[in-house]
Amino acid sequence: MSEDPTIIKLMDETNQSPKLRQELIKKIEQQPEFKSTRVILFFTSFMYPVMIDDTDVDIIEGVLQKTDRNKKLCIILNSPGGDGLAAERIIKICRSYSANGFSVLVPKMAKSAATMIAMGATKIYMSDTSELGPIDPQTRIGEQRVSVYSIVESYRKLLDGAVNTKGRIEPFLQQLSNYNPIEVKQLESLQDLSEDIAINALKSGMMSSKPKSEIKRKIRLFLTPETTKVHGRAIYPETAKKAGLNIEMMDHNSGFWNLCWELYIRANHMVSTTLGKLVETNDQHFSISMRP
Repeated sequence: MSEDPTIIKLMDETNQSPKLRQELIKKIEQQPEFKSTRVILFFTSFMYPVMIDDTDVDIIEGVLQKTDRNKKLCIILNSPGGDGLAAERIIKICRSYSANGFSVLVPKMAKSAATMIAMGATKIYMSDTSELGPIDPQTRIGEQRVSVYSIVESYRKLLDGAVNTKGRIEPFLQQLSNYNPIEVKQLESLQDLSEDIAINALKSGMMSSKPKSEIKRKIRLFLTPETTKVHGRAIYPETAKKAGLNIEMMDHNSGFWNLCWELYIRANHMVSTTLGKLVETNDQHFSISMRP
């Protein structure tokens, strides 16, 4: 089957200049849905080994310093995630530069630490196919990324078995010898950190009327892989709504969403082929090239 010539033309154009994307941002800002709103595009690559980190914090603050603070703020966000502490700082900065909080628009995927950023917003715009994701931390064992939750739970079960067994304790001790208790404690701290960032972001934002205990209960599927099973699994808007997040559904057949989707296609093409990161407004452009 031959490729759609419109898509081919679109891909060809994306390599020429940021002006095409900036024109789309201007058009989005002119839509009734985004009246008096500053739009910042923030994409990180799913293809290259980059992550949300403190570099992005400084870039986003630099961009916000040059925008009209009397307007609302919306971040168009697409990213596999990264450092939770950087996500927490981005939330703080976005709130500091927007008196009434900020919104996040997810054209396709905002996973892990990007989901944390979305949790700090007052509202999350999504379509039927937009995705958030679990925020449980991951660690690397050799070449494989492993759920911190799985390691900690495995250690706890073995420890409980050793303490409560009425039979031989040696098999438990043998398996426990593969764990370093200090490292397990550090992993537990990572779990607590992700949970704390998410709950505090929601408590000070879109779920301010709820006690922290209820917030923790409602967002449990984001905090552990018990429901999602794997870290990369999609959490779609209807599920996020049930968890208490303030989701505003966008009609993916509307002219407004078509503009957002075209911007996504253009920006995602760049962070899949040339760039690792992309931050843009209607008149500013920052990027990190992945080409030598």
